Order: sequence, then C-alpha cells, then structure tokens
Amino acid sequence: MIGDPAGIGPEVTVKALADGSVHEVSIPVLLGSAAAVERALDMTGVRARVRRMRSFEQPSDDVGVIDVIDTGALPDGVLPLGVDTEVAGHATAQWLDELDALARDGSFAATVMGPISSGSLKMAGKLDKVISPTPGESYLVLLTGPLRVAHLTDHMSLRQVIDVITADLVAKAIRQVNDAMRSWGIARPRIAVAGLNPHAMGDEDRLAIAPGVERARAAGVAVEGPIAPDSVFRQCIEGRFDMVLAMFHDQGHIAVKTWGFSGNCVIIMGPPYLHMSVAHGTAYDIVGTGKADAAMMLSAMRICGQLASGQGFTGEAQ
Repeated sequence: MIGDPAGIGPEVTVKALADGSVHEVSIPVLLGSAAAVERALDMTGVRARVRRMRSFEQPSDDVGVIDVIDTGALPDGVLPLGVDTEVAGHATAQWLDELDALARDGSFAATVMGPISSGSLKMAGKLDKVISPTPGESYLVLLTGPLRVAHLTDHMSLRQVIDVITADLVAKAIRQVNDAMRSWGIARPRIAVAGLNPHAMGDEDRLAIAPGVERARAAGVAVEGPIAPDSVFRQCIEGRFDMVLAMFHDQGHIAVKTWGFSGNCVIIMGPPYLHMSVAHGTAYDIVGTGKADAAMMLSAMRICGQLASGQGFTGEAQ
C-alpha cells in the first residue's frame, strides 16, 4: 500500500521497485492511487508504465510495469501533497481495509504498508486502523541487519508498562514470536528477553519476566532471559540470538535507531499474515524534492518476499 498520498510513500515505493531486486523475491502489486504513483514517477524520474486495475487481477511481473489496484478511494482530481487532509485519511483507511481483505482471501502472500499520517487518519476518525494498543494483541518488530527487536508494549507510558507486565503476557509474546519466526523459515529461533530494570534485577524481572521465560522454555522455545537491557541488544548483533523481546517502546527503538537507521523496516505482528512497513513517516518537508531515501522501503519489500516464502532473514531457510 503506497501510504498517505500526500507524503513520500509513493516516491520511495517507485524508487524501490526501480531497483529491480524486489522482483527477485516476489511479484509486487501496489494498492492506492494510480494518479499518485504517476506523480511519483514524474517527481523521481523513474521510468515505468502504470497499469491501473479496478480490482485484483493477474499481475504482469514486468519490472517496467507497475500494477496499481485503484478502487477510487481517492476521488479523481483530488491529489493532496505535503499536508494532512481528511480525504487522504479516508483513502488511507480504505486502502488498509482493502489490503487486509486481499491478504485474508489469499490474493497476497504478504503485505507492506507505506508511510501513513496519523494526522490525516485522525482527521478522518480512522486512527485505530494501524496497530492495536492492547498488549498481547499485536507486536511491533523492528529489523536492522542482525538486530531484530519485538516489543511487548508500544505506545504506553512507563508507569503503565510496569503495571501490565505479567508472566502470562511475557510467555504469550515469546510463543507468538517463536511461532511467527518458524513460519518465516527459521527452524529453531533463538530468542532473548530483555529485563525491565538495570541489570534485570528488579521485582518485575524476578516476579513476572523470569516466570514468563520459564513457561515458554518449558513449552520448547529456545529462550533466555531476563537479560540486562544494556547488553542484550549487542548480544543479538553479535549473533547469539535471532530476536530480542524488549519490554517497552524506547528500550527497543533506541537500540535499533542507534545501531542502523537507514534501511531498517518493521513487521506488525497481529494480522494472520505477514504485514510489514517502514520505520519513517510521511516526511512532508521533503516530498517532491527527490531527497527521499528508499532504502527502508526496499528493505521492507525484499525481506517481506523472503519471509513470506520461508527463506528467513538472510534469504535462505535457517
């Protein structure tokens, strides 16, 4: 899905497709506004032909052809740029619904969401379309090279985080992450669980996180923790683990964005299919300038193709 049509989503999408390597791991189909994609081609100088489809049909798999499913969610002649608008919020929400339906009926093996605007979605009253705020219903996973971090909680205050961490929630998250990684082609995922407190030596670590880890281990998961949060991410980078389960938003995000920002991407665990995105926003300030970096979108598209076909993070079954 191309993202908010007023942002850099369409630009980074066509740039990523122009690389050619996305077609090595998938047959890509865009969903959104064909007019926004045409405009992005003009802005970026990417040479390709847009083929508009009113509904899903057999894609061309031609690098020089960009297939776009455009059901008319964005009215003809309306093409916002660089600002939040209610019309873009409604279009984005409809595209997300259409994307979800096509993934659930098997038309798509996996999905990638371009950068969306919470401002536009809020104006349209559709802010609940992205990720569930309820712990245990969805998990945000950030990927940057060898560092892969799932988050037990996301946009939640630290005071709330302390209250919601339980052994049941930790064990459930570990099992769900393990099952997802196995479906992506990683036969025996090695999972590390970060502690909450310095040196993982607090009440929450002892009374909630450690028992949750033990339950998951008893169920056959290769998991260790709680591990001191100031060292667990380095251990993942060095190859001791395939994934770290962080306890809260900034614990994981700071590690990922410090280690490697350009080229990182996101998995949103929750839907019954692989759903990915980028770790940047709409960047209204640079839209149309040619400065938008497509590395994250290219990474998301390539990794999505690899994981959906069971090839793991490295492109080979592990």
